[in-house]
Parts: sequence; C-alpha cells; structure tokens
Amino acid sequence: MTPAARLSAAICCLDAILAGASAEAALTGWGRSSRYAGSGDRHAVRDLVFDALRCMRSFAALGGAQTGRGLILGGVRAAGLDPAALFTGDGHAPHPVDADEAGYAPQGHAALDCPDWLAPHLQASLGTDFAAVMQAMQRRAPVFLRINTLKTDIDAAQARLRQDGVETEPHPLSQTALQVVGGARKVQTSAAYLTGLVELQDASSQAVVDHIGLRCGMRVLDYCAGGGGKTLAMAAALSGPVFAHDAAPGRMRDLPARAARAGAAVTITDNPTKSAPYDVVLTDVPCSGSGSWRRDPAGKWALTPAKLTQLCALQSDILTAASALVAPFGTLAYATCSLLNAENGDQIAGFLARNPQWAVQRRRIFTPLDGGDGFFTAVLTRVK
Repeated sequence: MTPAARLSAAICCLDAILAGASAEAALTGWGRSSRYAGSGDRHAVRDLVFDALRCMRSFAALGGAQTGRGLILGGVRAAGLDPAALFTGDGHAPHPVDADEAGYAPQGHAALDCPDWLAPHLQASLGTDFAAVMQAMQRRAPVFLRINTLKTDIDAAQARLRQDGVETEPHPLSQTALQVVGGARKVQTSAAYLTGLVELQDASSQAVVDHIGLRCGMRVLDYCAGGGGKTLAMAAALSGPVFAHDAAPGRMRDLPARAARAGAAVTITDNPTKSAPYDVVLTDVPCSGSGSWRRDPAGKWALTPAKLTQLCALQSDILTAASALVAPFGTLAYATCSLLNAENGDQIAGFLARNPQWAVQRRRIFTPLDGGDGFFTAVLTRVK
C-alpha cells in the first residue's frame, strides 16, 4: 500500500469508530476485508488510527471536521506534511482537499485534547503538571517489559532479547522494568517472551507491585486480577503462590497459560472468602483509565460524568469487600490507573472515614511524566 492508500484505510476505520465501533473491531474488520495489506500496512494503519484518537480534538480542528477524513487531514497537517502531496485522488488516495477544509489552530483544552468537562478535575488533580501531562497523553506510550525473576535476571534477559532483535534499557521506575527502544514489534515472537523470561507490563504497573512491600511467605490475594499482570509480578516477587480473583472471571482466561509460561504459582478462586484471611489483598480496581489514555485513547472520549460516578461507587464497594478478607495487622493495597482525585485520594479518605481501624502506611502517584502510565497506589494496614 502507498502512504496515501494507508490514509484512506485509516479514514474508513475512523469513520466506523465514530459511528460506534470499537477501535479493535474497526481495525479487524478492515484487515479481514483487505487481504492485500501486509503486516507493515496493518501496523501503519493502526498507528494512524490510534494517533488520531489520541489527538481527536486538535486533529479535528486542524482538519476542519470530526470525521475520519477530517482527523487524518488534521494529522497530516500536525505532522507538517503537505496534504496536496497525499490527498490527490489518484488510485486509492483520498480525494483532494477542498477550500472548506482549511481547518484552524486548536486552542485551550482542544489543543491539549482534553474533554472540557474533565479539565477542571484533571487540573485539580495534577496542578501545575496538567498541561505537560495532557501533552504527554497525545503521544504513543513506550513499550515496557518486566523481567521474570523466577527465570532470569536483567542482564541475561537483555542479552536474550538482543539476540531476538529487541533492544532495551533499564528503567528507573522499577528494578524489573526494561524499556524497549528498538524492535518493539518483535517482542511477542521473541524467544525471551515465549519462554517466559519477560512479560509485557507498564513500568508504573510494576512500580505499584514494588510499592506494596511483599515478603516471601506472605499469603496474597489479587482481588481484581483482570488479565493477571500484577498477579504474575507478585508471584515473582514472592517466589511463591498468589490467589487470583475477578468479578468477571472471563478476564482471567489467559492467566493459567501465562502463569505456566512464567513458572509462577497462581491459584484462581471464584470465592476468595474460602481462603481468607490474607496477609495482603491487592485491589487494582476498575477505573476511568485516565492514566493510560495513551494506550486506550477511545476511553478518554467515552468517559462521562455518570460513568465516573458509577466507577467511584464501585471502587468504594470493592474496598469495603476486600478489607474484610485481610488478616489482623495485614495489608490492603489500593491501585488505579487513574489521574483523578475522585478515584484516588478521595476514595482513600472516604474509606478511612468509614473504617477508623485502618491507617495509610504509604501512597504514591505516578504520571506519564515519570515515563510510564499514570497510577495511584495506597498501602493501608489494619491497626485495630
């Protein structure tokens, strides 16, 4: 495919997304109907689509419309390219740009690709970092790996990845974190990944596990395990077993295979009360995902005040339920991939007001300015 044809394909995918399809469904549908497209074409179209979703407001302004065509035209202009060289109408290229597609320079929250209703909440949460964080959210997220200390160390993992054409650098957020600086698309076919030496996991997510303060011999439950990234990280940190639970068990469907590949001891439980109490319960709760919008940019535009209210209520319920599973003087760890106070500090303050027998031992906030995704974590101990 020519570069111009890739633009046309991205326009079609974005039109489907704007009509209600998920990004993955739109890209999969296009790929199935475009057997002529090679892997390089599919990757390029995917990048165009996700770049447009990250920068939907600013690209729409530059392109003159919030349509697939307007977003791609805006992206071309944002990149400093000449639309006339790509929008030619020749072959599979988009048709030439009309006079009414002049567009305009985005201003204010639009320039930061921030929803207007969320801006005050993010400003209150991020303070003087607000603009810098939102600008970071306009760019693609780095690719991070977690070395599996059950099988390797950082030097050996880097050497094996290098043999597979993947270049990495240690990252300061976690002693187990490697940032991929070359060959990112080779990771999932590399021997290092397929044999469980490394896992794909954001550096901030790894730092959240580090922050808990796990010790060998602890009895640990991952109460909202999801795909199991933190479950596996905790099993490696403990060199021992971890219980995994999720309200939607289907989210854990790949966890047994991942655990086997990693050599990690994971017990999936649909009723964690049977194995209670635990020394540590991690609640990586459902949230707005505002800290990981680089990876799921559609989530930024799908979030509404009503959805945020529902999420906050669910988070409160999860904290209450999970705290009942913690042993006396045990640890309750709370985490979100959110940047919003309503889901972070406010949740902890509300829990402590309702449960004075608990105390915060430590907390930490990560933003994309630290290199990884945005995360909040608080570690609480039952003191009475």
